Amino acid sequence: MRIIVATHNEGKLVEIRRILADHLGDAASRVELVSAGSLGLPDPVETGTSFEANALLKARDVAHRTGLPAVADDSGLVVDVMGSAPGILSARWSGVHGDDEANNRLLLAQLSDIPEEARTARFRCAAALVVPDSPAGVDADGASDSVFVVPSAEDDVTPIDALPSGLGAAGLQTVAFGEMPGRIIRHPRGGHGFGYDPLFVPDDQPTCTAGSGNPLTSAEMTPEEKNAISHRGRAFIALVPAVRLLLGE
Repeated sequence: MRIIVATHNEGKLVEIRRILADHLGDAASRVELVSAGSLGLPDPVETGTSFEANALLKARDVAHRTGLPAVADDSGLVVDVMGSAPGILSARWSGVHGDDEANNRLLLAQLSDIPEEARTARFRCAAALVVPDSPAGVDADGASDSVFVVPSAEDDVTPIDALPSGLGAAGLQTVAFGEMPGRIIRHPRGGHGFGYDPLFVPDDQPTCTAGSGNPLTSAEMTPEEKNAISHRGRAFIALVPAVRLLLGE
């Protein structure tokens, strides 16, 4: 089954593919993940006021354009002392979308006078799965061969813990959540990851760092170490039951 991932970031596609493969078991071979970017689909304008709203907006847009099931996520950094900012504005906190260096500089400046004990933060992620009412095929350039309307009311969203049993998944819309708590350090460390990873030290650390006295930032961890504890990893792991339902399991 082909599922479209609502992203133009091929690195994110690889990460999601790895997470689902690790937790779907044998069923992973029945899922083909394709990015919206590879189909030439546009990025929708993220007008939501929460991670959940933006994840649903992106998944609904891709499902509507392709006639295929779509998954999307929206995530960001929540700093407690800043009243949960940057939040949904994390990627454009400095005013330019995706300028990681500028975003990190601004965040450090805003926290310059904040003591260590008050620099707590967390990454949050909402992952959405939207299944159209009338699944359709997709041709080579991503165009849908049918037209339908994906429901938009929040009442149409089915909580993960209330997924139907033994029923088809047509029209299903659901959202799962993940969180990675930690703290913001004063100087960036590490060359992996992206965004605020060089400034963020997760509370959960790889076993290899135990007792070393030098906990790793997200940017110092291997992809496998980060995926095991990340907000995105936890959100997509929580979404696995919905994917299994889609596969008829």
